[in-house]
Amino acid sequence: MRLDGSEACQIRKNIHLDLTKSDIFYRNMRYILFLVTLMSDSIILILTNVLLVRSFYRLPIPMWICFIIFTVLSVCSYVTPLTLTVMSLERYIAICMPLRHADLCFPGRALHCILIVHSLSLVPSIIVLSTFFSLGHFSVYTDSHICSVELFIVENWQGNLRSAVGQFYFSFMLVSIIICYIKIIKIARSASGENKQVMWKGMRTVLLHAIQLLLSLSQMWCPIVENAVLKIDLQLFIQIRFFNYIMFSLCPRCLSPLIYGLRDETFLLHWADGIWKDTGGLVM
Repeated sequence: MRLDGSEACQIRKNIHLDLTKSDIFYRNMRYILFLVTLMSDSIILILTNVLLVRSFYRLPIPMWICFIIFTVLSVCSYVTPLTLTVMSLERYIAICMPLRHADLCFPGRALHCILIVHSLSLVPSIIVLSTFFSLGHFSVYTDSHICSVELFIVENWQGNLRSAVGQFYFSFMLVSIIICYIKIIKIARSASGENKQVMWKGMRTVLLHAIQLLLSLSQMWCPIVENAVLKIDLQLFIQIRFFNYIMFSLCPRCLSPLIYGLRDETFLLHWADGIWKDTGGLVM
């Protein structure tokens, strides 16, 4: 079975509809954050597919539209891993500070977290565009080009700066999840009976978030490889970029929502019920 970007978006659409059908998903911070990851990844899949087709047929677009597309893609590419980090912190609070979970993790707090996540996600694109504008290449603003991030990387130091920002975010999020995982392990080992099962389930959830985070963040290492290859061979650069898009952008965004969504019992029951109703009981 072939799974391309359009099919992945259709899967995300179905999951999104299931999440919005029941009020229970609006009262849980975890589901709200999960919906944010679905929306941001769906935007990435749609825009990258559009850019891929236009690049294949060598169809230029106005530079001002490319500015907007680059900003949206840059923000969304950081929203997912940052949101996964917040979801891991939510699990840490639920397990290690259960008495404070209701006070700290409620829908209103989720909105605050979403605002902070999007603000942090905007910083890398601001850095890239600020360095581009500071170089004074005003002639390209009114032209049409094949839209790609390389349009904004004029000097080598810009590419190095972009890679450094990505690695800083990567390190921060990875360390945060590792700390949560270690603390949950300590609590789980000291627990007993039913509490111990809950603790280990929470630990597996955080581990799953770590795996999802690694899949999402793997694309942040791609610019380093691509910048090095671009200096050697343009054709090889194009092939590696396409490979990176399939392996580190498309595949993780196809798999991660299914892995997390189908693992959750509440969500799985609602999704199965929706499939039963949509197929008239012919499935399951």
